[in-house]
Amino acid sequence: MAKVFRPSTRESSILSKIESSKDHMRRTAIHNIKDHIDELANAIASKLIEHNFVETGSKKSLEDQIHQCLEKLSRSEDFDIDYQCAPFRGMVQQPNVVSLYITAFVIEQLIHHKDIVDIYGADEDIYICVNKQVTRYLS
Repeated sequence: MAKVFRPSTRESSILSKIESSKDHMRRTAIHNIKDHIDELANAIASKLIEHNFVETGSKKSLEDQIHQCLEKLSRSEDFDIDYQCAPFRGMVQQPNVVSLYITAFVIEQLIHHKDIVDIYGADEDIYICVNKQVTRYLS
C-alpha cells in the first residue's frame, strides 16, 4: 500500500515561504519594468539583431514592438502572463517571468510583423539573449 505524504506544519510553512518569495520576485520584476522600459526595449532589440536572432528591415520597428510587449506585460493579469508563457515554461529550470514573456512574444507573435524578415536560433538561445538584458536592467 502506498504511503501518503502529509507535510508537518514546519514543512508547510517552509513551502509557503518559498511560494510567497517566488510570487514576490515575480511581482517585483513586472513592476520594475515601468522604470526601465525604454532602455530595456532598446537593449533587447539591439542584442537580438546583433546576435542575428532577428532579421529586420527596421531596428526602430523592432524596438517599438518590444516596447509595446513590455507595456502590455506591465498591465497584464497573472492569467494572461501565464497563458503567454505556458508553451515555454519548461525551457529553463527557473525562468525569469519577464524574459520568458518576451521570448514567447518574439517567437510566436513578432514573426507576423511586417518589418520582420525572419527569426533564427533556438528558443533557448533567444531566451538567454533576452534574459541577459532583463537581468542587467531589472536586478
